[in-house]
Amino acid sequence: MRILITNDDGVNSSGIVAAKNAVEGLGKINVVAPATQQSGIGHALTLFEPIRVNKSTLMDGTNAHSVSGTPTDAVIIGIYEIMDEKPDLLISGINVGENLGMAELTTSGTIGAAMEAAANGVHALSVSLQVTRDDIKFHDGHVDIDLDFAQKITRKLSKRIIKKGLPDGVDFLNVNIPSHPESHKINLTRLGKRMYSIHIQKRLDPRGREYYWIDGDPVELDEEGTDVHTLRTCNCPTVTPISLDCTSNLNLMKDWLD
Repeated sequence: MRILITNDDGVNSSGIVAAKNAVEGLGKINVVAPATQQSGIGHALTLFEPIRVNKSTLMDGTNAHSVSGTPTDAVIIGIYEIMDEKPDLLISGINVGENLGMAELTTSGTIGAAMEAAANGVHALSVSLQVTRDDIKFHDGHVDIDLDFAQKITRKLSKRIIKKGLPDGVDFLNVNIPSHPESHKINLTRLGKRMYSIHIQKRLDPRGREYYWIDGDPVELDEEGTDVHTLRTCNCPTVTPISLDCTSNLNLMKDWLD
């Protein structure tokens, strides 16, 4: 088995070491990840500047490759340049901070990397760990959090994918791990509406000019059965199967066009 690991927290993150440890012994592992923190970059691709790839070392001393671009760039470089053959599995994560709801599909770099792998015919798993401190979500480097449980869930699902593949119509899995789990049972969920309610902070710089910070408050509740509701009320791992085909009902569109 050939396993490619990436993330959006950067090659120096604690989570990517945990992801590597989770699949140790399951196959040949290549780690190819962004050189720096790339949270919120989504499924972006670098097209107007060169991408540089350097040999790097993870925090535990093992070898990796750092990519000067986005998580999507790292996946493409990993599949088509670093690895001799297409991987059987891609793991994106373990991300510091949960990725829940419909909005995260297009904003999360963690999910964007899994989406790119799936678009290239690779079974993929994006894994994120809930955290209670906002100040560590976008940290570039080591964070002092317990990744053991997330590592165990990642291994369990990786072994299942290696053994059985993914069901027809499922292109990748989006997994979220509670910071303080009350159950080891993995709950099957659908996407919630939003992980955050957006608000904008308007400020003045020292020259009196306006500038803005996009910010948000966590949405505590969502419909029952969604990833947002389940993670935050049950404190148990969630797995949401994702299809790349976002096409809506064509028959409804025909009626609308008539």
